Amino acid sequence: MTIRMLKLDQNQQLIIRCSDQYYSYDAYHITAEFFPEKVRAGLIKQETDPEMDMLVHITAPPQELFRFSVPKTRTDRKQIKYEMGCSLCDTLSELTEKKLPWGILTGVRPTKIARTWLEEGMSQKACIKRFQEELKTSTERAELAVSVAEKERELIDKIEAAGTDGLCIYVHIPFCPSRCLYCSFASVPADRFGDRIDAYLDALQKEMTAIAPLVKDRPVSCIYVGGGTPTVLNENQLNRLCSMIRSCFIHDRRSVESTVLEWTVEAGRPDTINSEKLGILKKAGVTRISINPQTMHDATLERIGRGHTTAQVRDTFAAARHAGFDNINMDLIAGLDGESLEDFKETLADVEQLDPDSVTVHALAVKRASRLGQEKDRPLPAADLMTNMADEARIWAEVQELYPYYLYRQTNMSGNGENIGFSKPGKEGLYNILIMEEVQDILAFGAGAVSKLLRCAEGIIRINNVKDVLLYMEQIDEMIKRKEEVLC
Repeated sequence: MTIRMLKLDQNQQLIIRCSDQYYSYDAYHITAEFFPEKVRAGLIKQETDPEMDMLVHITAPPQELFRFSVPKTRTDRKQIKYEMGCSLCDTLSELTEKKLPWGILTGVRPTKIARTWLEEGMSQKACIKRFQEELKTSTERAELAVSVAEKERELIDKIEAAGTDGLCIYVHIPFCPSRCLYCSFASVPADRFGDRIDAYLDALQKEMTAIAPLVKDRPVSCIYVGGGTPTVLNENQLNRLCSMIRSCFIHDRRSVESTVLEWTVEAGRPDTINSEKLGILKKAGVTRISINPQTMHDATLERIGRGHTTAQVRDTFAAARHAGFDNINMDLIAGLDGESLEDFKETLADVEQLDPDSVTVHALAVKRASRLGQEKDRPLPAADLMTNMADEARIWAEVQELYPYYLYRQTNMSGNGENIGFSKPGKEGLYNILIMEEVQDILAFGAGAVSKLLRCAEGIIRINNVKDVLLYMEQIDEMIKRKEEVLC
């Protein structure tokens, strides 16, 4: 196996060539963290070159920057990939005089590594040292991963002690008022689909009604309604959605209501919420909602296509408190288009006045399916800015007595960052932990929903629903059949 990195003299772009595709993912993503503007995605195979080429256009004679080779006789592929990552990270760090906060880690679940080590009996101090030495993370990220892993262990033990180690329910509502600049989720503008939303709910109800009897004896720990923006449904539609969830997974189940520890509904866009909808959610038994400003600057909201104001955020939050919600999360994004560190600090100060029960801070991720990912000329936030914003968020959260309980990463995150949830004690988003740490079955319904069922011998079985809303409705019987084949 050979990996070569080449620099193109004219445009300073980089090519990564890998003779075995198994190693190309890590090679690409580690390099892209050091050179986000010079590496272009698009894994292709050239007819004249058997190696894997990570750049579509080659316009100049290349200069070799890095080579990693191992004998073909070696078969320990995981160890080879680890050695390659370390060597590549060291080479680029020396070349750029830059350190990656998360080192060679390219996966989304660094806390899962920490939790595994802790459960094997390793001390927190030893885990932190191992993160730094073997995975080349910074001290701050190593400490963060281990502290979050410890909190996750505590919460998972709580769930298992309650006897709810069976099932989580996810329901997807793929409609939004508009599509934000950075969004890559399976969602469509509600105004383009408005007259068919009831038909979508028909299909959703058919899927849930068919599958619910197959798991009627299994306790439900968490219910999560996501999107999209579920509260874009009108009052009658929202009431119908809550009623069908209760009918399938609460009312008709033996003593199950007492096992449901959390029912979350994403009410992310404040321009979709009113007092009547909040009353419907509260009456249905929803225990946790998210009201997501992303930023508290109106100019930024307009640039990213949010379609609401900061005044609406404040009014909606107050209305939710008045309706009796005592567990409200707020999502923020660090690194939004044109925002400075001072802008981010101002957003944190404004959110502080609202006193949410939890805050999730996302580092901007540039997804190819988003408008941001398709606008190649738009400048991305500098790595130093992203690091400073992340540090500011952690300091602010500590002062607010919000502790980190949930952490995950995505590909193409600006500044080698992370998404992290901060919470008051007892107000953690349990579903967030369960889906990331993969310790419970997730049974998911709706267009684009992915069920994840744990099977000791077979590993994790994924059951994917089609993403296209119209195809989901047309093929609903096939969606049901896919689940039946696994559950029956």
